[in-house]
Amino acid sequence: MVAGGRAVTTPVAVIGPTATGKSDLALDLAERLDGEIVNIDAMQLYRGMDIGTAKLPLAQRRGIPHHQLDVLDVTETATVASYQAAAVADVEAIRARGRTPVIVGGSMMYVQAMLDEWDFPATDPAVRARWEAVLADGGVTALHAALRDADPVAAQTILPTDARRMVRALEVVELTGRPFAASQPQIGEPRWGTVVLGVDRDTAELDDRIARRTDLMFAQGLVDEVRGLLDHGLRDGQTARRAIGYAQVLAYLDGEYDLDHARERILIGTRRYVRRQRSWFRRDPRVRWLDGADPALCATALAHLASRTTAHEKRDSQ
Repeated sequence: MVAGGRAVTTPVAVIGPTATGKSDLALDLAERLDGEIVNIDAMQLYRGMDIGTAKLPLAQRRGIPHHQLDVLDVTETATVASYQAAAVADVEAIRARGRTPVIVGGSMMYVQAMLDEWDFPATDPAVRARWEAVLADGGVTALHAALRDADPVAAQTILPTDARRMVRALEVVELTGRPFAASQPQIGEPRWGTVVLGVDRDTAELDDRIARRTDLMFAQGLVDEVRGLLDHGLRDGQTARRAIGYAQVLAYLDGEYDLDHARERILIGTRRYVRRQRSWFRRDPRVRWLDGADPALCATALAHLASRTTAHEKRDSQ
């Protein structure tokens, strides 16, 4: 595909809240730009976590190559650093083939790790184990109190229920002697000059889409999917078992509440996640926001890509 008079190999990132229609737009763009898809949804990295993550079945991928799907077992821990290394290599290989990388998903820190030059602080198993022991002994309340003492700003920005990120923040503060925010990347020119498109929808409409998608997941067999993953060690995974949808169904299978309550908890968790995604992505001035309900969504996106390409050509010729 040619936009603005030349072949496009500049990556396109399609990001935004869950259930807004990012996957469909990414497929449309990949078809028109001779592209390949690079997933940037952390939970879609896991094999077997298909229904609960709304992972596109192979038959619906239109023959377009997809990368960073089904690369982890549910017992493995997904990390931003390992994803960054693998996904950056995928993008560079796609570009080397003369094709356009179309990056799609809504995992906030993963998006920033992909677009920005983010050097991750080292880890120390002993330090991490010490903070994980605080979590085990005192729960998230004790962990959050420790973070509040060590780094009040981080304690305000990290959800008090996000145990894994609090442990990491405490580890970084202890190892570097600096606030957790000091290790975060600064927003600047995105890696490879990536064009960043954000997809969102009216909140009431999005809530309805989330409810319908949740119902569809249960109809498609989410409970059976979780049961099957238990045989593959889902309970042993530090990341996978906490995913929205999977955590609530696990609680149902453990008798903590009934199926209707599990569904309601999934809806609440997803809506909260959408608010976090909006807050995170809306502060990034590089994002060109599009309405997922626009019937001309793909054409609008392509027009923006063409204008960006023309602008870059003018700048490069000066």
